[in-house]
Amino acid sequence: MTRRFNTAGPNKPDLHYTLPPSDRLPGVRTVIDGQGYFVLHAPRQSGKTTALLALAAELTAGGSYAAVLVSAEVGAAFPGDPGAAEAAMLDAWEDRARDQIP
Repeated sequence: MTRRFNTAGPNKPDLHYTLPPSDRLPGVRTVIDGQGYFVLHAPRQSGKTTALLALAAELTAGGSYAAVLVSAEVGAAFPGDPGAAEAAMLDAWEDRARDQIP
């Protein structure tokens, strides 16, 4: 299958033309190793999810970290019920951890 440009969802390098995701987060490894926090803020469809998925895979493969990318977006379905929103986010986190951590 030939690669193509992707403007919807995370890029998959075997299917889509993709810039190296690790180049999009310079210095983030130093922040993580120093037990710091960082915020990734950028416009829609600019590669945030793709970069974070690559970072999570890289960190987990290194053996020092177990990284899981979780979105709080699932909680938006429960605007008037913070408990249900929290439960949905925790369930999503558990599912992602099961899928992403060897």
